[in-house]
Amino acid sequence: MFNLFKKKEDPKPTLRDTLFGDMPMSMWPEGDDKTGEPWNLFVEARTQLDKKDKNSAIATLQKITTMPNLESRHYLQAWHFLRSLGVNPPADKAKITYGVVIEVGMEKGADIVAAYTDFNAYYVNFTGAATIWQHPDNSLDAEIGALLKAGQMVAEKIGPWDKARPAPPTNGNVRLNMLTPSGLHFGEGGFKVLSQDPMGKALIDPATALMLRLTKLPR
Repeated sequence: MFNLFKKKEDPKPTLRDTLFGDMPMSMWPEGDDKTGEPWNLFVEARTQLDKKDKNSAIATLQKITTMPNLESRHYLQAWHFLRSLGVNPPADKAKITYGVVIEVGMEKGADIVAAYTDFNAYYVNFTGAATIWQHPDNSLDAEIGALLKAGQMVAEKIGPWDKARPAPPTNGNVRLNMLTPSGLHFGEGGFKVLSQDPMGKALIDPATALMLRLTKLPR
């Protein structure tokens, strides 16, 4: 049960790995040198699990889920760990879409656009080059909000994925990921097919608009 939380030699995560709110606890945070909230609480929960004190770890993680104004991925990570401990979110929180990640398979990798309810956003090119938007102002709020609204609509109509997160989509395919307390929700298919599907188009169009804004930002 506790394998997710054990300290071990995990492979170094890619930027893509950090976008989904499902990092292992040994890497969230990496090391024990994060003292500010909520990092210190994640470290505390990890320590409690090392001591086989599951109930205290659950209480610590639940505390994180109720803290206001955190980065969206902290809520996702806390619920990721709680689900692994057998604690599922209540119905009124299960489908909250804290983030949307759109992956477009290319010949040599995947282009990724990600947006979160804290109005942070990322564009990751298949080469590994990235643009990171940490909400310095409100100029991208409309594009981010439109993508999140579409993601919420889709997440409410489909169920969560109950297996490990898949590898990036293959060339020509697009994967539409919604990140919620109940886990990853996604749909995948050929880009041309999904771009003509009502739910697919509802996500692909605002994702494209956000990507274009992010790629025009100075680096």
